[in-house]
Amino acid sequence: MKGDQALHFYRLRLSGRRVSGIDTPALNLICRKSRAGEISQNADKAQLQRKQATIMPEVQMAILIAFGTVEGQTGKIARFAEGKVREAGLEAVLFDTANKTAPVSFDGVDKVILAAPVHERRHPVPFEIFIAAHREALAARRTLLLSVSLSAAFPEGLAEADDYLIEMKMRTQFTPDAEALVAGAVQTRKYDYFATQVVRHVVLRDRGYDPSKGEHEFTDWDALAATLDDFLALEAPRRGKTERLAER
Repeated sequence: MKGDQALHFYRLRLSGRRVSGIDTPALNLICRKSRAGEISQNADKAQLQRKQATIMPEVQMAILIAFGTVEGQTGKIARFAEGKVREAGLEAVLFDTANKTAPVSFDGVDKVILAAPVHERRHPVPFEIFIAAHREALAARRTLLLSVSLSAAFPEGLAEADDYLIEMKMRTQFTPDAEALVAGAVQTRKYDYFATQVVRHVVLRDRGYDPSKGEHEFTDWDALAATLDDFLALEAPRRGKTERLAER
């Protein structure tokens, strides 16, 4: 008896209707085989659906924001970047590179935003160690590096700010896809006497701002937002050439 006929008799039996022309034992056998075949088909269909779900999962692009901060301004910038990422409908993962015990994963991460301040002519050591330790994972993803400094707040200080960035790239042996020089802030309440003198006579020397006037934020949030928007709009594959997204 063909499969279609067997399935027909099986459905008649389930409906309670009499089936003429075939004895009861034979009908019971047909029903058992038909039911087994239907179960097998359903199992095969469910297995295929599971395989398709494994092959084509629903994936949301994730952006890792790894930062280092000393006086808090870069931490504020990192949280600002987190907000921009979420506004774009993407998942944001914030990671403080100073936390040496916290695990970090690059699974599901399509792009990485790196942000750190310049203090005493260099970026924080834990931040640079993070970049060097994860150089291969970073190289496989789109990256934006935000170098935060007071030098970047003044046109005549941009070359110096760029030097700090170049030196860090040499130490870490890593070059990002895009980079930006971001102006920081004067945080006088967090300075000791020595730091105050350095800021006044070295960092801000001949730059038209006296730190004795109090705290001041030089960060251009509109320019930073545009920089982040430009980076988030970049296509995922690396292009092999660093793009400067700063100096607007």
